[in-house]
Amino acid sequence: MLNVERLCFLYPGQENGWEYHFSLTPGQCIAIHGPSGSGKTTLLNLIAGFLEPDSGTICWNKRPIQHLAPWERPVTSVFQEHNLFEHLDVATNIGLGLHPGLKLSPEQKKQIDQGLERTGLAGFSKRMPGDLSGGQRQRVALVRAILRRQPLLLLDEPLTGLDSEAKNSLRTMLLEEKSRGVALILASHDEEDRKILADHYWNL
Repeated sequence: MLNVERLCFLYPGQENGWEYHFSLTPGQCIAIHGPSGSGKTTLLNLIAGFLEPDSGTICWNKRPIQHLAPWERPVTSVFQEHNLFEHLDVATNIGLGLHPGLKLSPEQKKQIDQGLERTGLAGFSKRMPGDLSGGQRQRVALVRAILRRQPLLLLDEPLTGLDSEAKNSLRTMLLEEKSRGVALILASHDEEDRKILADHYWNL
């Protein structure tokens, strides 16, 4: 279970910062919505460990994690920038999410192929990120995040730029993750994404 209690953050020069307070149980999704600059991405960065809060706590299963390094947290993220390694092909980008030394089992390699096939990217394993469209890059980033099998998945506009077929496929994958007990935090302007995936809504 995720508990965020009186989590405060203020950017340098900012007069009024943000304070967050909520909880999330395994298998549930909370959708956060608000205009640009309302603090959605800031919240995800705080939970992921890319920003350090000024005060407050982030607990996973009653264990404080706000001072842990990002790779020590039970979290995986998909942000709008995709965060792919440009010098590595698609399969290697995904594989690094499974094992930093790329020591992958046959089952993990099969999972990569299946993930690419389900997202319309069958045969793309040797493609380089620079050869992909923005929507294709986003699909690769989402497959990598899902296959990491972390209990908390952070999603910042994860389906932006995708056609309806790709969106439906990825929504199905995210619903399956929820059924496995993965907790999701979704920042999205897409009302359909929120309607399909979210159990709770939070307007910032």
